[in-house]
Amino acid sequence: MGAIAANPVLQRAIRVPPAYLVFAVLLITLWVTKPQLMNVNVMGIFIRQVAPLGILVLGQLLVMRVRSIDLSGAGVLLVVNYMISSGIMGDVPAIAYIAMALSVGLAVGLVNGYLVGRRRVSAVIATLAVTVILTGIIQFLASGKPPGDMPGYFNDIYNTKIWIVPTPVAFWLLLTVLMSLFLSRFVFGRFIAAIGENPTASHFSGVPVERTVIASHILASVIASVAALVQSASVAVGSIRLGLEMPIDAVAATILGGVIFGRGDGGVWGPFFGVMCFALLFVVMTSFGVPDPGKQIARGLIILLAAIFYGLSSSEK
Repeated sequence: MGAIAANPVLQRAIRVPPAYLVFAVLLITLWVTKPQLMNVNVMGIFIRQVAPLGILVLGQLLVMRVRSIDLSGAGVLLVVNYMISSGIMGDVPAIAYIAMALSVGLAVGLVNGYLVGRRRVSAVIATLAVTVILTGIIQFLASGKPPGDMPGYFNDIYNTKIWIVPTPVAFWLLLTVLMSLFLSRFVFGRFIAAIGENPTASHFSGVPVERTVIASHILASVIASVAALVQSASVAVGSIRLGLEMPIDAVAATILGGVIFGRGDGGVWGPFFGVMCFALLFVVMTSFGVPDPGKQIARGLIILLAAIFYGLSSSEK
């Protein structure tokens, strides 16, 4: 570690989000071994599959910038998916489902924000407990069985394109641009950056630390509800196990993208490419015929890489 601290070049290198390197390696591997897959339509299919994760990451990077974390996304996904696919709401228009999803995200965000921001409960424990509670409720209501199918228009919209870009990917890109502008152009973004640098100094400088942490958790859960709509449209059926692994993948992609607890070296686009790494990894693994257990191991290695990067970066902070 001393060699890194003494070398300014290595110091700058360690602050470059590893997502860019991993993405380049995976892209080159695919280009060399399976060039026929380097096709806009083919890649669009695979990238579309990670769009819900990419949206979820936008919320995760918010809370991680204020030195927190949100593992309740899986619970939000399950609740939204069940409410739509179970028919409990009856025959209602799409706007009613969207309002319901946003309301679920808002309610969960308020609980998370209160527990973490106001009561100072550990973010890991609080948000994980919320997911466990929501999962238990949905499994009780569903009696352990998948609830049913999604309305057909959800999957129809999911499979559309805007020019050559799949609609979910275009939507994800739009939200990423808006988040980048939100964090760079608005006062709230400066509050988040200040809290990430030093919460104590921010408090004495007049930054509303508590309110900012609460607002970050609320926004993260609302964004998770949007991801839930996209994810539900992608699977087109109800599930009592939908997206249980997504919050961990979101944390890994965020850290790979250079957004570490309190630091945001990767901005918004670092985590974006962190998610793209998962998309390319799936393409590479599939093209080589790697079975699901192998894909799980590869995902685990990426998460481990993210943890190692976080340790190195933290030690040099």
